[in-house]
Amino acid sequence: MSIVITGANGKLGSFIIQQLLQKMSPHEIVACVRHLETGKHYAEQGITVRFGDYDQPDSLEQAFKGASQLLLISSSHPDDTIRIRQHAHIIEASKKCKVEHILYTSFAFPEAGSIPLSHLHLATEHAIRTTGIPYTFLRNALYTDFVETLDLSAAIAKGELDIYPGEWKFNTVTRWDLAKGIAAVLSEPGRHKNKKYEFTASSSWTFSDLAAALTELTGRSVSLRQDPQIKNWIFGFLSKIDTCSTSDDLEQLIGGPLTSLKESIRPFISI
Repeated sequence: MSIVITGANGKLGSFIIQQLLQKMSPHEIVACVRHLETGKHYAEQGITVRFGDYDQPDSLEQAFKGASQLLLISSSHPDDTIRIRQHAHIIEASKKCKVEHILYTSFAFPEAGSIPLSHLHLATEHAIRTTGIPYTFLRNALYTDFVETLDLSAAIAKGELDIYPGEWKFNTVTRWDLAKGIAAVLSEPGRHKNKKYEFTASSSWTFSDLAAALTELTGRSVSLRQDPQIKNWIFGFLSKIDTCSTSDDLEQLIGGPLTSLKESIRPFISI
């Protein structure tokens, strides 16, 4: 068995490989990186390191040779037109290399979204289906990291978390929990073919929950204040994706609860 991981040096890719090493031999893992020198730490662990650049199709054909499973971690390029082209390069290379199974980190409940991000993931899923290669769509929820855009330090200092008015609910997850779920799927070849999983929290949280978590973590009272004059771009983005639908797919695959909101936000505040 050979599991090829694209984007292996990204945060999610790195976490996935850490999890896989607890389940299988490093010799079964292939880490694709854009610069070989950045993969030395993987090679030192016995992992095969190959050059693979989303913008260079020839490099991908070399990188994917012999892959029983290929994990396509979606491109992080800011231009969605370029992202879909990069994904197409990977899908074409997968066909040419006769990859046995493609797994793709999609986005949770994309059918409910109304922005290019949702369209990108649906288009990539469709392109993968057209290959006839068995697939698994790992539809990842928004990372809980988005709370960084809310300036939590300022909220703690003044005792108020300012938000745009609305009935906000969130199904967010941490990269670490996603990595555990994805590694669980990769380590069980054959069981997850032609399936899609909604990797979200099993229950949603609100901004009131966030304010309470900040209060508990810091020992300083943080209340919630709705302000229709807020100009933060994040609220426009959040209003155009499905942030509240939930699933227990991730908990089922991990075999236990996900990281709590309190622990998820701990890295983003100074106590």
